[in-house]
Amino acid sequence: MILRLLVLALSLALLGWGLRWLLTASPRAVARGLRAVGLAGLVGLGLWLLVTGRLAGLIAVAAGLAPWVTRLLHLHALWRRLRPKDGPAARLAGDPAMTVAEAWEVLGLAPGASDAEIRAAHRRLMRTNHPDHGGSGWIAARLNQARDLLLAGRQPPS
Repeated sequence: MILRLLVLALSLALLGWGLRWLLTASPRAVARGLRAVGLAGLVGLGLWLLVTGRLAGLIAVAAGLAPWVTRLLHLHALWRRLRPKDGPAARLAGDPAMTVAEAWEVLGLAPGASDAEIRAAHRRLMRTNHPDHGGSGWIAARLNQARDLLLAGRQPPS
């Protein structure tokens, strides 16, 4: 009985501390903290499933996480491709003009792709990187810049 009361008191204290932190912390810190707690919970769940012999449950958890992991890996690869190569301070004063070679690389296309391929690649990348859907405004601007550069001077679609 005393152990249960002690666990309850500790749980309530942690809940109160967590709520106070949630209300006073910056949104970036909250997002980072919630990610850390979620990851720790998943690791704890995985270890518990492994120790108790419920390996099928662990496999189900891994299968459930697979789409999220692949999306994060895709976004990370896109971010690495789009980030400034010469350091963050080099582009703070304003983005220099994008070269045609950079535009092809940003959209992930080979030079000489058709207008339809350029538009399709831009549309596909914007679906996952638009700021209205949780993407980065900077990445969206670079995607638009690449599309505009590659389509400049070409005939508009009829």
